[in-house]
Amino acid sequence: MSQEAIVLFAHGARDPIWALPAQRVAEEVRRLRPGTLVSVAFLELMTPTLAEAVEAAAASGAEVVRVVPLFLAQGGHLKRDVPALIEAVQAKHPACRIELVTAVGEDAGVVQAMAVYAAGAGGVASAD
Repeated sequence: MSQEAIVLFAHGARDPIWALPAQRVAEEVRRLRPGTLVSVAFLELMTPTLAEAVEAAAASGAEVVRVVPLFLAQGGHLKRDVPALIEAVQAKHPACRIELVTAVGEDAGVVQAMAVYAAGAGGVASAD
């Protein structure tokens, strides 16, 4: 069985608090997949970058790195920018297979969870 790593890939923001939900997802993935290296990477404004996270996974012995975009849809970044980033890091680590999966927001279960949340008007935020 090959050693697998999962990189949760998010856009990034200037405010460090923005990354907390992605970190919570990473904690839950670690709970669900003990023994799997799980990290969070960002497209811009935050670190580590996707290349840095994949390189760290490869250096730790991962033979397969699954990149899971924490995006709502397959927009321009996921159609153009991210495949180019993966191609570049794949060239540096030919023994490591890097897989880019569909944006998490396009999964039927995620859509259902968002609909249930919206229908219940959960988490009403105050307008300061």
